[in-house]
Amino acid sequence: MSDAGTGRRTPAARLARWLCPLLAACLLAGCAGVRIRPVSTQEFITQRRGDILSSGALSIAARDALSVIGQDPAPCRRDPAPCIDALSSPSGLATEQRLSALAELWLAQALNEDVPDSAAGLDTYLQAARYAYAYLFRTARPPALRAFEDRQTQVRDYYNYATQQASLKAYRHYLEHPAEVRRGGAVLRTADWRLRIRNADVRLPEGERLPDELIPASTLTFRGLRSIYRRDGLGAELVAVTRSDRQDAEDFPSPWSEPAFPAVTAVLSFPGDDLEAVLRTREATLTVYDPYRHDAIRLAGDTVPLAANFTSGYGLWLARSDFAVQAIRNVLGGADGLRAPHIYLLQPYDPERRIVLMLHGLASSPEAWVNVANEVLGDEALRRNYQIWQVYYPTGQPLAHNNQAIRRAFQDTLAHFDPGRAAPAGRDIVLIGHSMGGVLGRLLVSSSGSVLYDAIQAHYRPDPDQQARIVRDFGGLLRFTPVAGISRAVFIAAPHRGTPYADNNLARLASSLVRLPLTLLEQFGGLTRLAQPGKADRALVANGIDNLSEKDDYLRLSGGMAISPAVRYHSIIARRSMDGPLEDSDDGLVPWRSAHLEGAESEKIIPGSHSIQETPPAILEIRRILHEHLRALEPYR
Repeated sequence: MSDAGTGRRTPAARLARWLCPLLAACLLAGCAGVRIRPVSTQEFITQRRGDILSSGALSIAARDALSVIGQDPAPCRRDPAPCIDALSSPSGLATEQRLSALAELWLAQALNEDVPDSAAGLDTYLQAARYAYAYLFRTARPPALRAFEDRQTQVRDYYNYATQQASLKAYRHYLEHPAEVRRGGAVLRTADWRLRIRNADVRLPEGERLPDELIPASTLTFRGLRSIYRRDGLGAELVAVTRSDRQDAEDFPSPWSEPAFPAVTAVLSFPGDDLEAVLRTREATLTVYDPYRHDAIRLAGDTVPLAANFTSGYGLWLARSDFAVQAIRNVLGGADGLRAPHIYLLQPYDPERRIVLMLHGLASSPEAWVNVANEVLGDEALRRNYQIWQVYYPTGQPLAHNNQAIRRAFQDTLAHFDPGRAAPAGRDIVLIGHSMGGVLGRLLVSSSGSVLYDAIQAHYRPDPDQQARIVRDFGGLLRFTPVAGISRAVFIAAPHRGTPYADNNLARLASSLVRLPLTLLEQFGGLTRLAQPGKADRALVANGIDNLSEKDDYLRLSGGMAISPAVRYHSIIARRSMDGPLEDSDDGLVPWRSAHLEGAESEKIIPGSHSIQETPPAILEIRRILHEHLRALEPYR
């Protein structure tokens, strides 16, 4: 462009003359500037939170740290050692950025050299845990100020995983070199580290000094359990496997057993009052805690929540117990059947937590409570205040015998753990019984008075000498009072007045297959002979199935016994069909008229079948009652 009059170029023409070559040069040089590339929310979150544990690649934070010091991040995943050296020397990085990147790179190195089922790699996992620990506790900002930062969550995960693997490898080292460890006490020496091992308060079953195995809780998932309950925090969530898991109830020397798979949480700490001291040390302490006893711990001057998994040990116990097969065997009896009740503690005994005593039904086992118990363990308020004991008993044996035997087993268990009965655990106990377990539960909180004696007297008319011998030899069967300490009971689908289904052909066939132990037959036979010499009476040796008949004398007599006025009780009753009057309904096995109890504080009717205890509405009702029980105790605590 030029001025028409003079032929001289205008300012715009002169600018274009210089600008066009410049733009062309930029384009030829690839100077395209910043462009927008849309990303989805999912991709954005993945980019921000992906790291060595979640995706197998280094996090953006670690890659950024490496780029700042001039390191190409790509080869650092394959060979972290040179990148670790580069980050370890002074650089322009912020301390938190450097420590978090080093924790991730050391973890990448440990994963690269890890040998499964071996103690190899322990030193490297300790390095990863040490740098994560330094980031968490020895930088200018305390953990609380970074609570909402993604990077702190990632580094906590590096610490927890490194602690988990270090715990497993330290235990394998012990198993491979027990004499070496014993010579140094509870100290393990590796090529570069001195690791002190400390048990804070974990209690293994009596007679167990060390577990056979440690299993990471994070590697366990279960069918049949609706939820896995855990607590976020610091530490490695582990399950300790003891020799007790190889025993069934017949092998135990006592009528109780503590958990064969206790939950434990391991924590690594490193000495030093400042960052430099922690990074110089080659010493560490591995402390093992009982997560039921500790919600939080003091570490490096901070109070931090302790990680925990409350489901995995319970689920592992049920998965290895073979209860499903045992339940049928135990109702039929015979040489392989359960002979006497056994009480399983679902966590190490705690004198401060109230006991919840659970009794399953006919042809069942502790598996009947799988989700009930898990939901109680998953409720923080309930977990803090209760401990669960589950009674496993031979359901084919007579109610009278099981009533006496369960009482004895429970009292022996309490006497063992609390001989003076001074601990809160032995007071304000909550009993929960399903089906036959509800019938037995009602007996445990009732007074027999002279009902059974009077019935024998009226029916058999024993002479005074025979009557004295009956009192002496069979008093526990015929006369009993409420079990001390139980102050609340929950009866679920319980046939207190029997069920007509106990008299149908299938039930009669099953009853005919039941084989009672010879000692029990002799016991009841002795009572028969004393009551009516020279005659046999099958009613006195009725088995558990017979006892659930609406016509059964024992059930009819015990149904009239008074429940202790000190016991508050509740009913949960299933109703198969919502059509018609409630009074005519049933759950497929138990009529409402049999499950209903006058005087109950509450009666919850739930649509469903007989195994109602495992349904969410029933579990919610059980939890409500347990919370109500705690509120009632509040003025006395």
